[in-house]
Amino acid sequence: MAYYSRLVGSGSYLPEKVLTNDQLAELVDTSDEWITERTGIKQRHIAAEGQMTSDLAREAALKAMDYAGVKASDIDLIVVGTTTPDDTFPATAVKLQAQLGMTRGAAFDLQAVCSGFVYSLSVVDAMIKAGQAKTALVIGAETMSRIVDWEDRGTCVLFGDGAGAVVLRAENGISENEPRWNQRRGILSTHIHSDGTLRDILYCDGGPSSTGDAGVIKMEGKDVFKHAVTNLSSIVGEALSANGLEAKDIDWLVPHQANKRIIDGTRKKLGMDESKIVLTVDKHANTSAASIPLALDTAVRDGRIQEGDLILMEAMGGGLTWGAALARW
Repeated sequence: MAYYSRLVGSGSYLPEKVLTNDQLAELVDTSDEWITERTGIKQRHIAAEGQMTSDLAREAALKAMDYAGVKASDIDLIVVGTTTPDDTFPATAVKLQAQLGMTRGAAFDLQAVCSGFVYSLSVVDAMIKAGQAKTALVIGAETMSRIVDWEDRGTCVLFGDGAGAVVLRAENGISENEPRWNQRRGILSTHIHSDGTLRDILYCDGGPSSTGDAGVIKMEGKDVFKHAVTNLSSIVGEALSANGLEAKDIDWLVPHQANKRIIDGTRKKLGMDESKIVLTVDKHANTSAASIPLALDTAVRDGRIQEGDLILMEAMGGGLTWGAALARW
C-alpha cells in the first residue's frame, strides 16, 4: 500500500467590496458591454485598505478546515500559491501558520502566477506520497488589485482579489498499478509545465532586484489567448491519457477563471458540454492562483460537485506556466 492525497475539505473567501463593470467604466475608458463581450466578467472583488493576502487566505483556510473537521494542530504543511505576498519575506504561508496557531510542520509560498494552485497541489501531493506530510492546507490567495495599472483598460478590467483553499489528507490506498486505482477519491495525477521564453507576453514590470517596487501587470492579450487554448487543451489531454480516461469521463471541468472566451475555446477543443464547466469568472474576475479553488468551493457548496465526481482542474499563467490536476471528490 502507498499513500495518496485525498481532498477532504474546501473553502473560499471574497472581500466585501465589489467593483462592477459600470463602476469601472467611471474610472477608465470602457463599458459593461465591452468587458462582458470580451471576457465574460461582470464584477470583481477588491480587498479593503489594510486587508492583505494573508487575511484572505486565513478566511478561506478556516472555512476549508471547518468543512474537513480538522484543527490547526492536525495540520503539518501549508502551501500558499500567490503572486501577491504580504511581504518580500517571510512567506505569506508562514504568517498564516502563526495566525492559525500552528506550531509544527512547514509552511511556504509557491509562485507560478495563475497556475499557482495547480502547482501547489502537485508539490503537496508529491510530499504526501513521500510521507513528508499527513494533513495539508493548499491555498490560492491573491490581492491582484495591488499590481494592476488602473489606467490600462486592457488589464485592469480582468483582475480581482480573493482566496480559495482545500485540505488534503494522506490515506492508504490501492496501488497505481492496480486496474481500478483511478476510482479512489483524491488526487489521481498532476501535470505541470513552463516555458520561460514566453515570459514577455505576460509579466509584472517590477520586483525587489530590478525596480525595487512591485510593478504592474503587462500583457499581450492575443498571444496569451492563443497559447492558453493550445496549452490547456494539451495538458488536459495529458492528464486524461495518464489515467486511461476520456473527456466524456469528466464530471466537472474546473478551469482557471481568466476569461470566458479562453474557457469556451478549451471546452470546444475537448468536445465537452457547457453544462460540465464550473464558471465563476463573471462573479470574481481573474483572481490568479485563487480562481480554481474559488470555483471548486462554489460548486461543492451549491451541490453540483458530489462525492465520487471526477474533477479536472487546469490553469495557465505568466511564465508561461501551465498545469492540470485530476481528482475524484
